[in-house]
Amino acid sequence: MITAPYGSWQSPVTGASVTAAKMNLDSVVLDGADTYWLESRPQEKGRMVIMRQDAQGHTSQVTPAGFNVRNRVHEYGGGAYTVWNGEIYFCNDADQCIYRQSGDAVSLASPAVEGNSPTRRYADLVIDAHRRRLICILEDHRPSAGYAKLPDLEAVNSIASINLDNPEDLRIIVAGADFYASPALSPDGKSLAWLSWNHPNMPWDGTVLVIARFQKDGALSAPKLVAGSMIEVVFQPQWSPANILYFVSDRTGWGNLYAWKDGVVRPLFPASAEFGLPQWVFGQSTYGFGSECIVCAYTQGGIWHLASLDLVDGLIEIDLSITPEMQPYTEVSQLRVTGDSAPGAADARAVFIAASPVQNSELVGLDLTNGQLKVLKPQPLNVDAAYISQPQTIAFSTKNGQIAYAFYYPPHNPEFHAPVGTRPPLLVKSHGGPTSATSSQLSLKVQYWTSRGFAYVDVNYRGSTGYGRAYQEQLTSQWGVADVDDCIAAAQYLVANGLANPRQLAISGGSAGGYTTLCALTFHRVFQAGASHYGIGDLEALARDTHKFESRYLDKLVAAYPAEAHVYKERSPINFPEQMTCPTIFFQGLEDKVVLPNQAEAMVQALDDRLVPVAYVPFAGEQHGFRQAANMQRALEGEFYFYSRVFGFQPADNIEPVVIKNMKAR
Repeated sequence: MITAPYGSWQSPVTGASVTAAKMNLDSVVLDGADTYWLESRPQEKGRMVIMRQDAQGHTSQVTPAGFNVRNRVHEYGGGAYTVWNGEIYFCNDADQCIYRQSGDAVSLASPAVEGNSPTRRYADLVIDAHRRRLICILEDHRPSAGYAKLPDLEAVNSIASINLDNPEDLRIIVAGADFYASPALSPDGKSLAWLSWNHPNMPWDGTVLVIARFQKDGALSAPKLVAGSMIEVVFQPQWSPANILYFVSDRTGWGNLYAWKDGVVRPLFPASAEFGLPQWVFGQSTYGFGSECIVCAYTQGGIWHLASLDLVDGLIEIDLSITPEMQPYTEVSQLRVTGDSAPGAADARAVFIAASPVQNSELVGLDLTNGQLKVLKPQPLNVDAAYISQPQTIAFSTKNGQIAYAFYYPPHNPEFHAPVGTRPPLLVKSHGGPTSATSSQLSLKVQYWTSRGFAYVDVNYRGSTGYGRAYQEQLTSQWGVADVDDCIAAAQYLVANGLANPRQLAISGGSAGGYTTLCALTFHRVFQAGASHYGIGDLEALARDTHKFESRYLDKLVAAYPAEAHVYKERSPINFPEQMTCPTIFFQGLEDKVVLPNQAEAMVQALDDRLVPVAYVPFAGEQHGFRQAANMQRALEGEFYFYSRVFGFQPADNIEPVVIKNMKAR
């Protein structure tokens, strides 16, 4: 082995290899024997395309050139397509219209764009075959909309129907709430269930599940509340083949499965486990129906599991190893189930996206008749597995006697070791959201750091999901405080255990994680460097300028605005330039509508004014999160280069330099 300082190790996990492996799989749809899913194309500026695999295992791309399957409802999208008897209905990113694709023929399936820019957006597409129409979530940005909420003119959300034979025939069938999601049509076609919520709630604070009956003209009547409230979250309403409505509710403090029949709600399997997800995007699914059981995914302690659930045998875990030698999958998402699970059934299967600490995300099928798993869309490693650092789950003490959680990755490279008596630099990662969670699945971005000699800790700070509602609620009114304390506590825990160099601590995060990063760098003196990827420096600007979906998000995370504007000022790093003494690099998409570029630019200017080392890397054509291969690579390598200059080590790679202002003056 070669002896070399941490940070200077040569690694085959390059920025290019990380980007090449960055093909996201998403949005599984089952149609008869065919399986559909979305794939990203980083080399095509992040374009999303629909893929299809038939019963014989033949895989093909079905989205024609010139189309990008993506919607922007709530800015984050999701639920951007559906398939019905081989016909595909999908949202196109450029104009946000819905298109029908039959074979190679593509035609408009929603009203044409008015004017020069998209004003209507659609999500959660559902085919109502009984009435030859499409039911969907509609987000209308037209100031002239007859049902617009004047005078503020914020986007208007509703549930709409669109005639399959006349795309211009769009009708509002449910309206009045601020937000809607998950329209679910009963198998007999007689009823529709849906979720709704109002400001200031987010969908993980409280939603309501409503059901209504269709009249002969297709309108809905006699809406009835099934479950949910301002403080109860309902997720994924779905009808069973027997016309029973199921859903996930966190009424006990954990997101568990329930059934509703004849006006009575009953729990299926009470457990200290999460069967639901925070509804940042549309179209998520964690369960589906066989004839004798429900196939479901749930998470405990940051690890996902797959199981079958019935009233006789309870919850029976399904082995997530393809072979006995294989490490089980620890991440499961986009679970879809179809067919009869009885022995000898022709098409009894579940399909989902899975990953593990040593395996990229891949599409996996489960045969419900024999329990066999099969990889439908593999994503082989493009680097030697010997270079993979596997996560260790850690729990550590933090402020107020609480416990927080993280995945710790030690530096690992089979060809190198560091000089005796030295400790590695540490990168603390703060996930976005903040109502979200990090996971243990393989990320070559993480391995980029660990294979070069960095320790890496991915923190599930208080407020993260997957650990029960009580843990999530610990961030209430404490954003910028509790999350920062937990990231600091994670770093101090690793330093105290001899696993990190206390003089080479960095913190990094994107979006909400960028805010946590900037707070840690401004209000504390633990870290020596940091990176903000489209992060928030000014909470007041975020409260004033952000989009409708998150416009009241901070009411719960921080305080009511503008009534308690002083709290926003106290927690905004931009207001404390005299405390900004830590070298920081900023990465920002110039088309970001969630966190506007002026946030990063104001922070950069404040640091530059104080002659603090600072770098700014803007990306034209990028929004909230980077999708273009060249930009993703530049952000990864640029951050590593920045730390090499601040910490004083020599990278083994020939990385394109980043311009760092005031570096010589430091």
